[in-house]
Amino acid sequence: MLDYATLKVIWWLLVGALLIGFAIMDGHDMGVMTLLPFVGKDDEERRVVINTVGPHWEGNQVWFITGGGAIFAAWPLVYATAFSGFYWALIAVLWALFFRPVGFKYRSMVHNPTWRGAWDWALFAGSFVPAVVFGVAFGNLFLGVPFSFDNNMVSTYTGSFWALLNPFALVCGLVSATMLIMQGGAYLAHRTVESVQDRTIKFASIAAVLMVVLFIAAGVWLQSIPGYVITSTIDPQGVANPNVKEVTREAGAWMANYNKMPALWVFPALGVVMPLLTVLLMKARWTLTAFVTSSLAVVGVIMTAGVSLFPFVMPSSTFANSSLTVWDSVSSHLTLMIMLYVVVIFLPIVLTYTSYAYAIMRGKVTKAYIRENDHTVY
Repeated sequence: MLDYATLKVIWWLLVGALLIGFAIMDGHDMGVMTLLPFVGKDDEERRVVINTVGPHWEGNQVWFITGGGAIFAAWPLVYATAFSGFYWALIAVLWALFFRPVGFKYRSMVHNPTWRGAWDWALFAGSFVPAVVFGVAFGNLFLGVPFSFDNNMVSTYTGSFWALLNPFALVCGLVSATMLIMQGGAYLAHRTVESVQDRTIKFASIAAVLMVVLFIAAGVWLQSIPGYVITSTIDPQGVANPNVKEVTREAGAWMANYNKMPALWVFPALGVVMPLLTVLLMKARWTLTAFVTSSLAVVGVIMTAGVSLFPFVMPSSTFANSSLTVWDSVSSHLTLMIMLYVVVIFLPIVLTYTSYAYAIMRGKVTKAYIRENDHTVY
């Protein structure tokens, strides 16, 4: 059996992998739906756009559910604190996501331009709003979240929804949104032809360039934000109790891991270089390769955030010692071990099935395909 400290790091990596999987898989259909009103100029073109993700969007939601479930089981203190503190933000995400299933199912059932146009914008909102809110949440982690624990490990949150919408967090929200638009655009460009593909490449290229600018701006800004540092001795094998450590805030602390291990700069580099390479590949019509480079950009951005925060998961701006870290916010040794067995068994099955589903449903979605299958597709 693996030791407790090793399992804590493994589950930090696994939660990160689930977030990356969510951003790549569910993120690309969110990006496609965000582009929907802009790249489809008539009803037929918009149905082409919708049906590029139609067979897969429900399956991609599994990444979102699994990510939430993994945080609940592996990091229960993080789950409880985040879902309490970010309650209204998460409610906004859920309300927006409600538009997606009903939008996909009912949008094309009524032959009325007003009806279909309204659902097109609902699908846009159901994809764009969550993308922004997820980025805003990550931005607030670097600023610190106003919560603390008492002696009974009951958390108290003293912030508000509007306080989450601060300038730095909003920049992070725009990084997230433009990143998913780029990701969705690369996928949509691969699945479409002619005018829809041309418009997609145009808008996705703009999103990719904006993402690079905003990502660099957020990185420069982050260097002026005091980070968190553990100043007391940490027992990696210890049980979950965040209040027993001592934490201070220091200027430049969010860059500490990069200074200790310069090789980690590969992740910010991916976040800058890969989007620009994605633009070039899309313009050359190497769309499948563009989707790969776009996915690498997603890996770079998310890992940049994770590496900068490590070992912190959810820092506290109210009482720094209550900050949740990889070492003191996890489940028991046995729970983490059982969950690892589950992941080892079921994750390859999920990946195999997903790959098979995409393989048999590959190919271009065209107007002719929509006309031939008018009553069976979205």
